[in-house]
Amino acid sequence: MTDDIRIGVLLDTTVRGSDDDPRELIAFAVRAERLGFDSVWVNDTLLSPQIEPLTLLAALAPATERVTLGTAVLMPVLRRPLTAARALASVDLLSGGRLIAGLGAGFPGRFGRPLYDLSEVPWERRFARLDETVALWRHLWSGEPSGSFHGEFLHFDALPEPTRTYRPGGPPLWLGGASPTALARTGRDYDGWLPYPPEPAEYENGLVQIRSASSAAGRAPGAVTPALYVTVLIAEDAERGRAELAPYIKGTYGLSLEELSKIQLLLTGTPEDVTSGLRDYLAAGARHIVCRIGTTDPGKRIDQLGHIAELIPGLTLSP
Repeated sequence: MTDDIRIGVLLDTTVRGSDDDPRELIAFAVRAERLGFDSVWVNDTLLSPQIEPLTLLAALAPATERVTLGTAVLMPVLRRPLTAARALASVDLLSGGRLIAGLGAGFPGRFGRPLYDLSEVPWERRFARLDETVALWRHLWSGEPSGSFHGEFLHFDALPEPTRTYRPGGPPLWLGGASPTALARTGRDYDGWLPYPPEPAEYENGLVQIRSASSAAGRAPGAVTPALYVTVLIAEDAERGRAELAPYIKGTYGLSLEELSKIQLLLTGTPEDVTSGLRDYLAAGARHIVCRIGTTDPGKRIDQLGHIAELIPGLTLSP
């Protein structure tokens, strides 16, 4: 795309009943690629019956040719670090270097701490544990003899020979999160930023802090890809869109549309409404937009995919 702007779509990987055929996700991803999307993404949780994300990306690797395959976001706490490193390297190899691993450490509430309880990992100092896991992965993917690794949480006297990655140094690792500490970590240690702030000014301010932290760490300008996670639903007008989006939000989060809109970016309304909203974030610095389609209806998801694809030519930095 022009101006180096990328548009992706999140796959709905929840298996809601016996009539759901998860193999249709592959056809959906292929359709997205043919419609001009730059990337397809999967999320990660143990709290709903979903297809395991890295398994799905491995299935998508030979079925697609061009699109980036990403996690939005992967929760490393759910996996043993060495097993996760091998799985990520395998997807990177199978896709010919098209993997981006968006990562998260969870946030307080329904979708955070329970994952740690299920994984039998302490909630405390979760971001430090994530950073150390990333350091281990990069050590394994460095191309140097594996040797040993000793950190605060992870201790390996003799690491096995790792599965190599397609790209030297491994796939890009992006961080989801917008707290001051998350912004500092992103600028210092990660390759991309994937937040969902509800206001463009909040995004712009966060990006300023990331770039400051990146510069202070001696990294090159542009070392961190500024991305954006957004829930989208195209409708006849904004009022009808919000009415259609509300049950999806309630079913997913147990929150009202009004409550979630204070936390996450939600865009609905006419194509012009949504395009205008996305352009505000492009002006604030976003360059890779990941769209979650705000419906659980399979037919509507396909229709919405086409509607969002029609927006792509208009998503440039020009007014």
